[in-house]
Amino acid sequence: MELISWEQFGLVELRVGTIIEAAEFPQARKPAYQLKIDFGSDIGVKQSSAQITALYTKEQLLGTQVIGVVNFPVKQIGPFRSECLITGFYRPDGAVVLAVPEQKVPNGSKMA
Repeated sequence: MELISWEQFGLVELRVGTIIEAAEFPQARKPAYQLKIDFGSDIGVKQSSAQITALYTKEQLLGTQVIGVVNFPVKQIGPFRSECLITGFYRPDGAVVLAVPEQKVPNGSKMA
């Protein structure tokens, strides 16, 4: 594991957003959803591709608050432009469990 400085970590913008749209992503190499996440008035709505189909349905995701990195450059994933990275944890079986706040907080809240 490579160590980073506190200053480097401070550059990562981890923010809370609410999933407002979830759609199938049939062009993805691995099963994934295309998500739209509302990060509040300062950041706005960003889109992301997430390989979370093993544990979540599109319907379950709507209204879910997630933690995302909002200051990465845009990443082209096939025909889709991912504008943020939604965070989660891999289980031993490879499924991803979303990182979510324990309680509801305002969209755009920065991780402390």
